[in-house]
Amino acid sequence: MPKKVSLIGVPTDVGAGHRGASMGPEALRVAGITQMLEGMGLEVYDMGNLHGPANPFTTAVNGYRHLEEVVQWNQLTHDAVYSELKRGHMPIMLGGDHCLGAGSISAVARYCREQNKELRIIWLDAHTDFNTAEITPSGNMHGMPVACLYGHGPKALVEMSGHVPALEAKNIRQIGIRSVDEGEKHFIHEAGIQVFDMRYIDEMGMRHTMEKALEGLHDGVHLHVSFDVDFLDPEIAPGVGTTVRGGPNYREAQLCMEMIADTGLMASLDIVELNPALDVRNLTANIAVEMVQSLFGKNTLVRPQK
Repeated sequence: MPKKVSLIGVPTDVGAGHRGASMGPEALRVAGITQMLEGMGLEVYDMGNLHGPANPFTTAVNGYRHLEEVVQWNQLTHDAVYSELKRGHMPIMLGGDHCLGAGSISAVARYCREQNKELRIIWLDAHTDFNTAEITPSGNMHGMPVACLYGHGPKALVEMSGHVPALEAKNIRQIGIRSVDEGEKHFIHEAGIQVFDMRYIDEMGMRHTMEKALEGLHDGVHLHVSFDVDFLDPEIAPGVGTTVRGGPNYREAQLCMEMIADTGLMASLDIVELNPALDVRNLTANIAVEMVQSLFGKNTLVRPQK
């Protein structure tokens, strides 16, 4: 795990159905993400916020809301994340809504191809985000980034990594899923992506789930975590635009993060969909920072290495 980390604020909600995720980067800073990471012994570079187009908040056109703005924000995100990877830093993208996962992960995929590294994505989310213009019920593009990375979507997003598709089914594991649109349900099944939904977690437990999701990792793997804050149950994390009851509780989520940390392989991170406008006294931002602390290896005890 790199010792130098770069915070990249991407203050936009152009892909979401609710306004407010644009304030997410500052809420994470207010919650002390920089100080927490420094306390973990990391060298932190806050690169500030990217600057892109405003949210026009218009209706969908040909199945997409705000396509032009979404492409611009994702290109900015791609370029910033790729730049930090090239200089040997771990990029931490502070979103912003989850449409930005297309740009962030396109950059990581590009970098991994150049470095001949395998890529594994751990996608922590209540949603699979595998919609397309043809099947989306809303046109909101924060519900489409995985489909784009898999080669289904607007040309500018699909080709952003320099290779189509940017990802294959073997590259991604989705965890915590509990809200999938009808068309999306069948499409992701056909794609063959491994999805560990909440029923699986209920039946098998978070430990077994994470053992399966992290199976096959080795030192040649770049592990990217895309952490949508709505992964967490809204009882503990209300500050998101698309709350879905029945998510992981605090301890389940923390175990998930700790087991990722145990691999020692995390090399890039997204934190998205935090919406301070819907939060209570920055509670969700504080919990998100606590979860990220576990991702970076905070443990209650000194544990033997496996």
